[in-house]
Amino acid sequence: MTFPAYVPLYQWIDGHRLSGEGRQTSDVLNPFDGAVLGAMPHATAADLQAALESSERAFKVWRKVPAWERSAIIIRAAGLIRDRIEQFATMLTLEVGKPLAEARMEMSLTIDSMVWAGEEAKRIYGRTVESRLPHGRAIISREPIGPVAAFAPWNVPALLTGRKIAAALAAGCSMIIKPSEETPATCLLIAEAFADAGLPAGVLNVVLGDPAMISHTLISSPIIRKVSFTGPTPVGKQLAALATQNVTPVTMELGGHAPVIVCDDADIDAALAFSVPNKFFNAGASCIAPTRFYVQDAVYDAFVEKFTAAARAIKVGNGLESQTNMGPLANPRRLAAMESLIADAVAQGGKITTGGQRIGGEGFLYEPTVLVDVPESARIMNDEPFGPVAIISRFTEVEEAIEKANRLPFGLAAYAFTATTARANLLADSLESGMVGINTYYFGMPEAPFGGVKQSGYGSENGTEGIDAYLVTKFANYG
Repeated sequence: MTFPAYVPLYQWIDGHRLSGEGRQTSDVLNPFDGAVLGAMPHATAADLQAALESSERAFKVWRKVPAWERSAIIIRAAGLIRDRIEQFATMLTLEVGKPLAEARMEMSLTIDSMVWAGEEAKRIYGRTVESRLPHGRAIISREPIGPVAAFAPWNVPALLTGRKIAAALAAGCSMIIKPSEETPATCLLIAEAFADAGLPAGVLNVVLGDPAMISHTLISSPIIRKVSFTGPTPVGKQLAALATQNVTPVTMELGGHAPVIVCDDADIDAALAFSVPNKFFNAGASCIAPTRFYVQDAVYDAFVEKFTAAARAIKVGNGLESQTNMGPLANPRRLAAMESLIADAVAQGGKITTGGQRIGGEGFLYEPTVLVDVPESARIMNDEPFGPVAIISRFTEVEEAIEKANRLPFGLAAYAFTATTARANLLADSLESGMVGINTYYFGMPEAPFGGVKQSGYGSENGTEGIDAYLVTKFANYG
C-alpha cells in the first residue's frame, strides 16, 4: 500500500536544522512492513558540543523569562500540536506502528501534560520563615536547576518527550533531548511546534544518533545539571552510574512487570473489559502494561476462557487502517524477544491458549498471546516482556497473590480488582509499587505523579513532583 510521506530528519541545534550532509546516517523503518521510512543523521562530537554550548547560553536567558511568559509559550506550543494532531498521529503510526486511534489518544495526553506544566509554571513558589535576626528576612526560593539532558524511548514517543520538555521549560531550564533512533520524527515535530510558538533558539535542542556516544558525551559534561531518562532498567543503571561522576541529579523512569490481582468478589466482566484493551494497547509495549495476572481460584477458569476469546478476536494489522485493533511490534528486537520468551515458557510447562506466532514474513506483526500454567522460574515471569503477551496464574489466598506480585525487583505499576473495601485497602497498602490501580488501569492524569520504586526507578514525572525535579532550593538569610 502507499504510505503518507515521512518528514525529513535533522539535528535541531540552536534553532538550526543540520541535515545528514557529512554525517553518518541510519535507516528508520516502518514496523508494519519493514520498509525504510527515512535516513536519520547522527550527531557528531562537534554537534553535541554546539548543543551543550547553545543550551548553556540559552539557559542564562530563559531562566530570567517571567513565569507567565514561559507558560504562554508552552501553552501556545500545545495549541499548535492540537492543530496539527493528524500529522502527529500519522507520524506516530508510521514510526511505532500503533493504530491511529491510539496515536490520537497519545497526542491528547501529550497536549494535556504540556498545558498542565505550562499552567504550573505560574505556581512555582518559595516561602519566607521568621528571621532570628532583628529586622532580618529569611527567604527560601525555588530556582531552575540548569541545562537538562533528556532521553526518551520509542514506545510512547510524543508523551514521553512532550512532558519532559514542558516540565523543564516551565521550571526555567533549557534542555537537550535525544529521542529513540526508531522515533526521531515525532520529537522533531514537537520541537518545531515550540519554535513556532516563540521559544528562543537554544532553549530546546534535539540530537539524534548513537545512544551510547550521545549519552556519555552529554552526561559527562559539567554543563548538564540534570538528567531525565525513560527506558529499560539496565540502561538506566548505566546512565545513573555515569551521572554520579558529576553528582548530577537524575530522574529515572525504568522498566516494570506489572502484576494484576483479580479477586473472586470482583466484577469479572468489567475487569476483562478493562484488562484486554490495556494489555494489548501499543502491542503491549508500555512500562505500565498489565502483564502478570493472578486470578483467584473461583473465577480463574472463566477469566482465562473470556480473556482468551477476547485476545483471539483482536484484529492485528496496519495501524493506518481503521479496522486495526493492534499494530505491529515496533522493531525486530521485540519480535525476537517474544519468540524467545514464549518458547522458554512453553519449554517449562506453560500452555498457549491463543497466539504465540509471528504473522506473515514482512514487518513485525505478532499475535496477541495468552499463557497459562507458567512456572515462576520461567524467564517471562521475571523479565519484562514489553509485548502482546498476558500470563495468567491462579491463587487461593489474597496474601499469596500479594507475595507473588511483590516478588520481583520492579515496582512501577500494579493493579487489583475487588468489590470489597477492606480488600481494596489491603491491596493498595501492600503492593510495592509507585502507582496502584484499584479497579482501574488509568494513570493518565498530568496533575498526579508518575514514577516507580525499587528497580523501576526514582523521581516522578507529572504532578508538582515533575516540576520539582527541575528545581533547586536556595535559602537567603538577610541580616
